[in-house]
Amino acid sequence: MLRLAPVLALLCTTTLLHAAPLRYTLDPSHTYPSFEADHMGLSLWRGKFNQNSGFVLLDKEKGEGQVEVNIEIASIDFGHEAMNAKARGPELFDAAKYPQARYTGKLVKFQNGAPTEVEGELNLHGVSKPLNLTIRSFKCVPHPMLKREFCGADAYAQFDRSQFGIDAGKAYGFDMTVQLRIQVEALADQ
Repeated sequence: MLRLAPVLALLCTTTLLHAAPLRYTLDPSHTYPSFEADHMGLSLWRGKFNQNSGFVLLDKEKGEGQVEVNIEIASIDFGHEAMNAKARGPELFDAAKYPQARYTGKLVKFQNGAPTEVEGELNLHGVSKPLNLTIRSFKCVPHPMLKREFCGADAYAQFDRSQFGIDAGKAYGFDMTVQLRIQVEALADQ
């Protein structure tokens, strides 16, 4: 029995090390929080944010994790500089007063080691509200050059922007519903 004690201790240690959650840092060059918003009921304006940071903490074995995405509001990009300037201003996002948006949440409803939903909260324009994301795709693979695990996901949600104090155009009949999409790639820290 005494001879088995070191073996059991080693197995327990190995299991604990293997079961530890991994931390992944978002790759800002492959992560694009984007959105669609109504323009006078005539068309949808599509925009994205070019600067972001964050992380994912993932424990595939336990089926749990966390996510944080930080978005620099001044990096908004509609592909139209006049609209970018207007969106940064006080009538819409007010980037000077509210320079960053943040999404935080926990990964839930795992299937085959992959989360299918995020239960979270969006802090935008100085207001925090619950917002869940549906994950339509999630995959991890070894990075071919860096030899560490690399994960990607595509997540979706919709929310009413007027609930965050961004109600420009509401008096003119603009639909306040925003379609949010976060495509994200993240590299394991180790």
